[in-house]
Amino acid sequence: MINTATDPAATSTAPAAPVPRALRWAAWVLATLVCLLVFGMYTAPDFMVMLADQMWACF
Repeated sequence: MINTATDPAATSTAPAAPVPRALRWAAWVLATLVCLLVFGMYTAPDFMVMLADQMWACF
């Protein structure tokens, strides 16, 4: 006899629902755009100095 209270393999869990392809595609596009925006900000030295000054002002 299998004791389901102590045997984790005996309990059944429902499989997770698959993520729709369009949602997964949209998440990748969003992540790519965010990365491009962040990398693009490094080309603006004035912005980076301002950001560093603001971060330093927090301390």
